[in-house]
Amino acid sequence: MELVELNSLRGSLVGLPGVDGLSTEQRKRLTIAVELVANPSIIFMDEPTSGLDARAAAIVMRAVRNTVDTGRTVVCTIHQPSIDIFESFDESVPGVPKIKEGYNPATWMLEVSSAAMETQLDVNFAEIYSNSDLCRRNQELNVELSIPAPASTRVPIILSRTSQSF
Repeated sequence: MELVELNSLRGSLVGLPGVDGLSTEQRKRLTIAVELVANPSIIFMDEPTSGLDARAAAIVMRAVRNTVDTGRTVVCTIHQPSIDIFESFDESVPGVPKIKEGYNPATWMLEVSSAAMETQLDVNFAEIYSNSDLCRRNQELNVELSIPAPASTRVPIILSRTSQSF
């Protein structure tokens, strides 16, 4: 509740969208909180700010940033983010120029991730990723997730050429 800044709403009813209860922005933060209960190491979010005004989108993205600050990896898609939301994402490739004030974030992203920028900086973005801590963590996570839990059992899959009646 604290991580997604919902302490003040403890005990509130979710209610009906647009009628009563939690606002759309509060519902989005509640959805994030529900997912965090499982303590995932990586979280995928598809358009967590869609349908929100700039203020509400900033509040949701603050909750996303708080989640990242706990050591979790968050991958999300944001359609036409404001510059404030755009700047909340990590930028960590040395030599890549920072976005200029008032510049279109989508244009900047296309420019700095291009083959021309790789040539200009004399770098290989794929190689930088391959040698990064993020890549190592993702590889470790892939190995961890590929090992069944100790108490799990295999479920047999039976293939048959004949159909079965109910």
